Amino acid sequence: MRCARIDARQRGESCAALLAAGLILSGCSSASTTAGAPDPGPPSRFSSLFSGSASPPAQAAAGGPAADADNCPSVEIRTGAGTLAVGGKAGDPSASEGVRYQLSFTQLARQCTVAGADMMMKVGVQGRIVLGPAGVPGSVDIPLRYAVVQEGAEPRTIVTKFKRIPAEVPADQSNVVFSDVEENLSFPMPSRALLPAYIVYVGFDEIGDAPQKKPAVKKPAAKPK
Repeated sequence: MRCARIDARQRGESCAALLAAGLILSGCSSASTTAGAPDPGPPSRFSSLFSGSASPPAQAAAGGPAADADNCPSVEIRTGAGTLAVGGKAGDPSASEGVRYQLSFTQLARQCTVAGADMMMKVGVQGRIVLGPAGVPGSVDIPLRYAVVQEGAEPRTIVTKFKRIPAEVPADQSNVVFSDVEENLSFPMPSRALLPAYIVYVGFDEIGDAPQKKPAVKKPAAKPK
C-alpha cells in the first residue's frame, strides 16, 4: 500500500486532487491542513484535541519509556480513498448529476503515548461534506477506515478499524465540516529499526462493514432410485 506525496508543484492544483494525493505529518502531536482546503470552520472536537501547537514528547504511562517526535508513526491519506462521491451510476456519462454528496479530508492529526510494551495512538481526521446536484440536507453516514501498516517489500497490516460517523447537513447549508477522533489505535511497540516503516492510513471505505455474499451451497445430486 503506497501513498502519493504532495510537493511544491502540486500546490496550484485543485483541492480534490490534493486530497486524493494525501499528505505527510511530522511530530509526535500535530495537526496539518491540506493545501488549498477550505476553512475548517468553527472549533470542533478535532481542533480541541489537536491544536497544531509545537510537538511535545509523547506522554508515557507510569514505568513506560517516552517516545520522541520521530517515534510517532506518520498519518497519510490512503491513495484512492481521499474523496468519496455518493450517488450516480458507474459508467453513466451523466453520473455527476446524480451525486448526492461528496466527502473529502481537510486535516489529519495524531498523538502517541507509550504504555508499557504498546504504542497507543490517538488519530483525528477532519473533512467536509458538500451536497451534489441530487443532494438534499439531512443525515449522512461517513464510512472511515483507520489502518496501521508496516510498509516494505511485503506490506503488513498491523491493526485496522472501521467506523461509520453520523453527520448532519442543515437545511440552510450546502456544505459542512465533519470530524472524528479514534481514541485508541494501539499495537505492540516494534523495534526502533522497524518503527520508521509504520504508517497510519486513513480513508473512506464504501464497503466497510457490508456483509460479504456467501457462495451458494450446491445441493447434492439426487441418488437414482
